[in-house]
Amino acid sequence: MSLKTSTSPEDGPVTTESGLDADLIARRDALIDTIRSYGRVAVAYSGGVDSAVVARAAYEALGDAAIAVTAVSESLASGELEEAQALAKRIGIRHRAIHTKEFADPNYLRNNPDRCYFCKSELYGRLSSLMDQFEVDAIASGANLDDRGDHRPGMRAAGEKGVRHPLQECGLGKADVRALAQSWGLPVWDKPAAPCLSSRIAYGEEVSPERVRMVDQAESWLRARGLRLLRVRYHKGDMARVEVAPEEFPKLTSDPVRSELTAAFRGFGFKFVALDLDGFRSGSLNDLIPLEQLLKPRATGG
Repeated sequence: MSLKTSTSPEDGPVTTESGLDADLIARRDALIDTIRSYGRVAVAYSGGVDSAVVARAAYEALGDAAIAVTAVSESLASGELEEAQALAKRIGIRHRAIHTKEFADPNYLRNNPDRCYFCKSELYGRLSSLMDQFEVDAIASGANLDDRGDHRPGMRAAGEKGVRHPLQECGLGKADVRALAQSWGLPVWDKPAAPCLSSRIAYGEEVSPERVRMVDQAESWLRARGLRLLRVRYHKGDMARVEVAPEEFPKLTSDPVRSELTAAFRGFGFKFVALDLDGFRSGSLNDLIPLEQLLKPRATGG
């Protein structure tokens, strides 16, 4: 599928559909109709490409009867709330930020492989309790079709709260979502996935505000030096495992950047810094989950 970059004013929704084939246009229209069928909708909205497309479709379907809601806690990376707010304004959808308290849950802090279940239980529980205040009938997530094949225990929490997944219901995978985002002029159409900071902490190592702050500072330091696709993983003993694209390795291993990096990371609280020679790969900490836990019956996606 050929894609063309569209331009638009800084505010207001974009309606360009250049580059979309007939099948994707039909599924885009089905997405809008599906969300309209929910009634008034609150979108669980991080500002990433998936939730942004759901928010854009919800605004198209419902106008002011749709609202985008962003969860704010210690696990939200620096700058993400501000970017989400700006994008919601560009789309035109109403936006609210709510503070979630997953860090008060010992089950979440324990950081077992089902940590995300407790996070999403807190988020969707909070959203459910605010449905009357927000004047909505349903909650919609940004889970796409490709998410079904990953380890995502948060989908069980979504099912318990009756959360809808319109991208999955309309058969839209990650590539489709990015194409729709680009056709709608959403600047996040090619933004790398940005899961919560707690997902950087190796399973079994307790999640804490201090540790996620260390990760946030380290990733911000790398982004300030032009790196875009990256993760800093926290491992036992205050070790940072840095993942970047292999072609970016020379940027980090040559002085003076190498020395500056190690000094900066130690200042953030890390005692050791390692560069992962496999390079960046999303969800690499899932490789540490014992096989017997992955084989247990569970919901997927999300």
